[in-house]
Amino acid sequence: MHHHGYAWLGEKKEFDKEGVRRPPGEPPTAGSPQEVIDRYRQAVAEFPVTGIPPIQTAHWLMKPPSTIRGTWEEPKEAGEWLGLQLAEFAPRFATEAERDVTRLVVLARAAVERLTWGGDVSLGHYLSGTVFHSVALVTCSPNRAEPGLSCPLN
Repeated sequence: MHHHGYAWLGEKKEFDKEGVRRPPGEPPTAGSPQEVIDRYRQAVAEFPVTGIPPIQTAHWLMKPPSTIRGTWEEPKEAGEWLGLQLAEFAPRFATEAERDVTRLVVLARAAVERLTWGGDVSLGHYLSGTVFHSVALVTCSPNRAEPGLSCPLN
């Protein structure tokens, strides 16, 4: 078992486009409404290649390997990376409470604990203006939430 780290920084309006944050799913039928057909086409074209975070954390494993920011065998190492990500962006977090150092340390420690039993971690913060920062740690080989997903590095 190992863990992959993912990070995304972008406009909140891009993050809010749920159609590109969901895998395509089953193809629409001939009688499906046009909006369902359009959403399916958009998901087929964009989900596999966009770096926008998926709605389900485990679905990061369906993204190209180029979206991986790091891979660690040990949960502690992955948690350290998460802590560094939080520390780097904390000065830009929208609220003072989110910037609290104790809170950030607790989040990183909780992530290590969760990874230890095979869970995934996904955090997001609004930054100054309309920017959103997302960071995730995904357990791989196997993933507990989606054991059928293969490692993107294989």
